[in-house]
Amino acid sequence: MTETVVEAERLTRCLAGEVTVTLVEDASLAVHRGEFVAITGASGSGKSSLLYLLGLLDRPTSGRMWLRGRETSTLKEDALAGMRLAELGFVFQFHFLLPEFSALENVMLPMQRLGLLQQPEIAARAIELLGSLGLAGDANKVPRQLSGGQSQRVAIARALANDPLLILADEPTGNLDTAASANVQKILKDLAHRHDRCVVVVTHDRDFAAAADHVVVMSDGRIRDK
Repeated sequence: MTETVVEAERLTRCLAGEVTVTLVEDASLAVHRGEFVAITGASGSGKSSLLYLLGLLDRPTSGRMWLRGRETSTLKEDALAGMRLAELGFVFQFHFLLPEFSALENVMLPMQRLGLLQQPEIAARAIELLGSLGLAGDANKVPRQLSGGQSQRVAIARALANDPLLILADEPTGNLDTAASANVQKILKDLAHRHDRCVVVVTHDRDFAAAADHVVVMSDGRIRDK
């Protein structure tokens, strides 16, 4: 049986205030190794909020979640931070590369934070990752010297630095042209199908979603289809 990487059971996320705002309501789903999953829905439907819960970037108000069989809902923040660093990779609409660092240095940062490898091993892995994404000749460039598509590929390399099983992407092609978008889509799909990762992508792009193995449709904070 294919490994269940992340499983959510009746997740709800509310923002308390004068009026309580429900971002995600009663969401249950499971995602498995080797799957490429798209979360879609209208703006404000809760798709990014669900992704942040799956990525341990936010805590549910109620419900439970497991990452590779370990329940995360009650973990303390330092334990969650450790899991994010070691187990998860994130790609966002804006690449968030550090502007004063080269592409190589940006990719090295997560490995340096995790502290499992020596500096020569870290540099070698970063070079290998950049090369695998067609960026071997751009390792020493800083972000302002890269195109939008190149910067997003550096961000993907950085997300892969600590060899995570689960990769979460929030509108990763939102700022890219058609050709660069298609390239990023292919890279993420290959990570699931050829490299046996679990990839979950929030997207409003219908063509992108159509390439997914499963599509989760959200509306008003609820999962309407999956």
